[in-house]
Amino acid sequence: MALTKRVIPCIDVDLDDEGEPAVYTGVNFENLTYSGDPVEMARQYNEAGADEFVFLDITASADGRETMLDVVSRVADEVFIPLTVGGGIRTRADIKETLRAGADKVSINTGALSRPALITEGAESFGSQCIVISVDARRRYDEAGEHFITTDGESCWFECTVKGGREGTGIDAVEWVREAESRGAGELFVNSIDADGTKEGYDIPLTRAVCETVSTPVIASSGCGGPADMEEVFTDAGADAALAASIFHFGEYSIREIKEYLDGQDIPVRL
Repeated sequence: MALTKRVIPCIDVDLDDEGEPAVYTGVNFENLTYSGDPVEMARQYNEAGADEFVFLDITASADGRETMLDVVSRVADEVFIPLTVGGGIRTRADIKETLRAGADKVSINTGALSRPALITEGAESFGSQCIVISVDARRRYDEAGEHFITTDGESCWFECTVKGGREGTGIDAVEWVREAESRGAGELFVNSIDADGTKEGYDIPLTRAVCETVSTPVIASSGCGGPADMEEVFTDAGADAALAASIFHFGEYSIREIKEYLDGQDIPVRL
């Protein structure tokens, strides 16, 4: 029997002008607009039939501050599905505190790229199932990479970025996921900087390249405009889960509608 595909809503959380946590939605990680209260949205998605829930503190790493664990704790009280929390996690102690606040898994990007041994430490201390490595990748059309694909008639590679896509690292994303898996990552969270917020579909070449490289489960993120995009990333790229934000936040589609569509396409989902 085929494993069911997961449909996962995500909230990007930042502090508003009054220092209060708020959910924001943008395009290409920029031009953020207010979308709602994180705790209330968590409650709604739990009731709506989400398979999991992702909470990303989108400026913790860039601002060099700790993840807002008090908000994580309040969100955890509202959801009874697996909760993944990311943003500002740099040390084993950060992982421990985030899990203690109620997260089931932690998503790590900058901290792991800066010190890959963090993946090993986290997996050995808390189990691989807790360690999700987030990859914020963007296309580059030069010869600096290691793994190249041809798309739209051009050759490109995918570069890992940090600080919400603000800074490149020079690290090839496909080579990085191979290392992350070898160090004990239990899941890979693949974000496309180029597709983020566009609603023009997931970056299929990026997702496929990662899925063909690793056996670790892959969550596809960025660019979902509707159920057909999820179908494509499951069937054409091989993703194990698909994440979306704005189409859910603004009521364009419900999780139920997405799942009923996928079920109609013979894609196994939990209804």
